[in-house]
Amino acid sequence: MSINKRPASIEDRAIPGHWEGDLIQGSGKTFIATLVGIKTRYAMLLKVNDNKTKTVIDALIKQSRKLTKKLYKSLTWDRGTEMKGHNNFTVATDVKIFLCDPRSPWQRGSNENTNRLLREYFPKGTDISMHS
Repeated sequence: MSINKRPASIEDRAIPGHWEGDLIQGSGKTFIATLVGIKTRYAMLLKVNDNKTKTVIDALIKQSRKLTKKLYKSLTWDRGTEMKGHNNFTVATDVKIFLCDPRSPWQRGSNENTNRLLREYFPKGTDISMHS
């Protein structure tokens, strides 16, 4: 679903349970999925073995089951190919997915800021697999 359909209650950060996510790539095809709570700014890092849709969606489904429904209501992601199967995530979790406009990462501002901070610890070219 387009980010333009995201309710105002998510935008004003009034209610916890809404997340922004992205994939950070390291060297040698190593990846971390990052999830950031829009209200709480709580960050979760998920090691994923590759950037294939099934791998990323399965990791997100597994992580979502660790939280109650009150704590995981929606997820906003960019339009990367890893989210082609976003409908599978929604069916498995009942969590709504909102997709940013093309080439508009600032629409996930909390997540982009967190990823920028994480790059201080995982500079581009870092083998992320060594840190899990």
